[in-house]
Amino acid sequence: QVQLVESGGGLVQPGGSLRLSCVVSGGIFRLNVMGWHRQAPGKERELVATISPGGSTNYADSVKGRFTITRDNVQKTVYLEMSSLKPEDTAVYYCRASYLTTYWGQGTQVTVSS
Repeated sequence: QVQLVESGGGLVQPGGSLRLSCVVSGGIFRLNVMGWHRQAPGKERELVATISPGGSTNYADSVKGRFTITRDNVQKTVYLEMSSLKPEDTAVYYCRASYLTTYWGQGTQVTVSS
């Protein structure tokens, strides 16, 4: 059974930074496409960033240049470095692992507010 556990969310002021982590247990981490998604109140879940097993990355236009996704295949962890945060980045952030089957974490709340 694959389990994903996110951490690192919290309250931050506009312009601030946060780093989210997602630790994966079970499965073969290095084969998974890993992704971060987010869901704001009243909105659909949207893709934020993905990283392939080979390290290729993809970002939503709204976060390009501000967010960075990385992975550590030894620690079986994927990270999302977020900087220059805006109030519109407020959402629950979910980690996703995809290899034949897709698994989701429980989410971590990020609130950007002064």
